[in-house]
Amino acid sequence: MSTLLSFVIPCYRSEHTIRSVIDEIIEVVSERPEYDYEIIAVNDCSPDNVYKVLSLIAAKNCRVKVIDFAKNMGKHSAILAGFAVAKGAYIVNLDDDFQCPVTELWRLLEPVENEGYDVSTAEYTDKKESRGKRIGSFINSWMSEKMLDKEKGLRFENFSIMKKYIADEITNYKNPYPYLEGLILRVTRNIKTVVMDERSRADDNTTGFTFRRSLSLFINGLTAFSVKPLRFAAVAGFLFAVIGFVYGIIIIVKKLIEPAVPMGYSSIMAVILFSTGLIMIILGLIGEYVGRIYMCINDSPQYVIKDTINLENADNE
Repeated sequence: MSTLLSFVIPCYRSEHTIRSVIDEIIEVVSERPEYDYEIIAVNDCSPDNVYKVLSLIAAKNCRVKVIDFAKNMGKHSAILAGFAVAKGAYIVNLDDDFQCPVTELWRLLEPVENEGYDVSTAEYTDKKESRGKRIGSFINSWMSEKMLDKEKGLRFENFSIMKKYIADEITNYKNPYPYLEGLILRVTRNIKTVVMDERSRADDNTTGFTFRRSLSLFINGLTAFSVKPLRFAAVAGFLFAVIGFVYGIIIIVKKLIEPAVPMGYSSIMAVILFSTGLIMIILGLIGEYVGRIYMCINDSPQYVIKDTINLENADNE
């Protein structure tokens, strides 16, 4: 009996590359007859004709399954939609732009299949990404280390494999604003990285994962899986209260000792502006938490499926 591999591909602006990605997957898996495959391509309401391309591919190959979103919900929501219907013993997550070296599939599979790891992720020696995305990736990686206690130096790249029970546990998360790193880290820390080279995109498009999207992802990770920011806000508020109290005593003592010394208008204004800014940041952070709680209470959907191809059961979330 062959081992089934499920390939989950979130698709956005990839009408010129997705066929090459799927063809390469089929070619690589065919090298080992003891493995079978299913490909789950999730169209995240792409503005190009990627859904038409996927439809044509799926019409000729029933192992290619397509999920079509009603609106753009983001890469991580698309990945979770694919995880929810994947049936393979191992779930492979990769991008739609041909950057992921599928030829390294068997090296990436080895740690989870034979070495006891739950998740295996690529570690690229040279990232093919823009400066804006590089900055966004660095910020998100730093945030994960500080807020989610991720192992220092560990990065979740766009090419990874996990055991099915990990994907099943991750899909139990039904709230909006999913953050894949946080979901994985709250299930397992048994993760292996495999060094390999990332390829360049197969088309001339720039990545759709811009700095703005990286910032949005940063906020998701910051507020969805950790209360450390709120604890930091409480500690900062306490420290500034102590500093303000001590500073007030110093001013009073100084005035009693030297009554002729004028009060410092500039220093007072500086303290007021700084403390007011800090208060507004803390209130904004609390507001972000409250707003997301409100969205969860109102059952805001993680994703909405408009149509499927070659899928018998795909429930809307």
